[in-house]
Amino acid sequence: MFAREEDVLEAAARWRREGRAVALATVVETWGSAPRPVGSHLAIDGEGNFLGSVSGGCVEGAVVAEAAEVIAQGAPRLLEFGVADATAWQVGLSCGGRIAVYVEKVD
Repeated sequence: MFAREEDVLEAAARWRREGRAVALATVVETWGSAPRPVGSHLAIDGEGNFLGSVSGGCVEGAVVAEAAEVIAQGAPRLLEFGVADATAWQVGLSCGGRIAVYVEKVD
């Protein structure tokens, strides 16, 4: 779901104030044709609800799944998706580019 970046960050802060477990995914690097620019965010809560976008929809499912593990374990992760990566084809990133997404728990 596309939303303004400030709306995504505000949602993450609001969810934490409400007592929800929250992770924030951020595009930290892109190469070639990437669907979303560096700095794009996806906020995810412990129940799998999310707001924002890191890939125009093509890898959000994989990022949400990884975010659940980040919330459970507390350790951040750096994820990379690209056309040379078999995972990228599985999740639909066939735009010709690559993205790196940093996922961290919000405390």
